[in-house]
Amino acid sequence: MNVLLEYCHTELTIKNSRFIAECFPAETQAQARSLLHDAKQKYFDATHVVHAFITGHNAEVSGMSDDGEPSGTAGRPVLDVLKGSGITNILLTVTRYFGGTLLGTGGLVHAYGDCAKQVLSLCKSEPFVEKRKFTFRADYSSFDEIKRMFSLFHLGSISENYGAMVDVTGEIWSAESDDFALRIKNLTRGRSNVIYQP
Repeated sequence: MNVLLEYCHTELTIKNSRFIAECFPAETQAQARSLLHDAKQKYFDATHVVHAFITGHNAEVSGMSDDGEPSGTAGRPVLDVLKGSGITNILLTVTRYFGGTLLGTGGLVHAYGDCAKQVLSLCKSEPFVEKRKFTFRADYSSFDEIKRMFSLFHLGSISENYGAMVDVTGEIWSAESDDFALRIKNLTRGRSNVIYQP
């Protein structure tokens, strides 16, 4: 499975109806619902805000809504395209502004499916790797050496807060977390311990 790296969007006009397709990174169902709520507020004047989402390491959680379009003509084709993409932890919305011409059920299925395909073709993704969030505190004398060691690991979202000591937060590939914690403990002669979020 892959995960979406960043927000992306595209827009299509089909028989005078305007379709705005957007993809959002969403690690949980709750996050997907929150992002959907924001989209519905942003496009409060739209005719429909159709969505589908997939989350979980093995894409085990998914959902969709036709948002008022005839049953099975909007959310289902979007979800089917999403499932075929191999991307998890993603919310895909297709917002429609009705242009006055009815598309029919077949036309709607094609329109929503095509919008989903087009926006996914623009998305950047990477293989899913399980990560752990960490925090640790180190004194200034050992922090330079710790920082040089960072290049040996797959770290991300690093934040350093300088006070009486240096407080560091970030995330690391789960497979490397034990080695990372041990190296920091050794470099600081046992004075710093890495704490991982459960």
